[in-house]
Amino acid sequence: MTRVSCQQWGTVPGLGRVDLWVLESPQVKVEVLTLGAIIRSVFSRGKNGQMEDVVLGFDDLEGYLSDKRYLGAVVGRVANRIAGGRFVVDGKEYQLETNNGPNAIHGGVKGFNKALWLATEVQGGVQLSLSSPDGDQGYPGEVQVCVIYTLQGETLTAEYQARSNRTTPINITNHSYFNLAGQAAADVYDHQVSICAQSFLPVDETSIPTGETRAVQGTPFDLRDPVLIGARLKELPGPGFDHNFCLSFPSDPWMERHAARVCHPASGRVLEVSTSQPGVQFYTANFLDGSVQGKGGTKYRKHGAFCLETQNWPDAVNQASFPDCLLRPGEEYHHVTRFTFTTI
Repeated sequence: MTRVSCQQWGTVPGLGRVDLWVLESPQVKVEVLTLGAIIRSVFSRGKNGQMEDVVLGFDDLEGYLSDKRYLGAVVGRVANRIAGGRFVVDGKEYQLETNNGPNAIHGGVKGFNKALWLATEVQGGVQLSLSSPDGDQGYPGEVQVCVIYTLQGETLTAEYQARSNRTTPINITNHSYFNLAGQAAADVYDHQVSICAQSFLPVDETSIPTGETRAVQGTPFDLRDPVLIGARLKELPGPGFDHNFCLSFPSDPWMERHAARVCHPASGRVLEVSTSQPGVQFYTANFLDGSVQGKGGTKYRKHGAFCLETQNWPDAVNQASFPDCLLRPGEEYHHVTRFTFTTI
């Protein structure tokens, strides 16, 4: 059985009250905020029976309101990068505000991560709903979005649904930063990762996919068998992983697939991720620099966590060979991602 409870956590001036929802099973405890549909914490058990918070975050609301790293948040309307912040839908060009060098990222300056979501209890979890108006952050169409978090035993499920009254690009994910040693641990070099992908997307100097789908074989991006993150980062050009791994292709049917597994041998904690999404962005927190002070005063540093952002391929709205990211009137956007926390 999962216990579900709710308490007020703070107030955002001009927006309203923020609630903290707690989902608790015998194995895992999850905290969710109505601000940004943020996963504030996940407590999971190590092999010694010790419960540890494995998600980076903040002790208070102010931390999340000023956060620019999307800690724990649902990001949208379009997660990841759009080249030049530009795209064309139904013959009309849209120009978004650029908030990541020359590109737009994660839905804009005030994307879904800064919105207050309406929460209602569901069996074993919480449903969070949001109405994104026409023109929100420059995107066309009014979109009704719903994220349902449910906890069953060791598995946290995130289910995403959306409808729009005009054609719009959409790509929703959760941007939790994990460290299986505990959120206060210095780095993730001693974690082992494997990702079930035969190919990945090379990127240009601004992290936009070049359009090529490249086989992982013979490259540092071959994570099909478990590798130590620290050792593999040394083989990688650039600051670290921030790349899309291809889990499925445009011709493949909608289905849930095993995506990734991360193991921390010292604590025995394991995170397994499955998803219906065609890609997962593996990110090794390359841009945390110690300036962000998180829970308990912890300074979050480079490579202090990893993200497994299940999503469509980046810049899909501008790349015809990528999976379709357009949501049209009368259609439903629907994806599922499951995070399972176990021990070895």
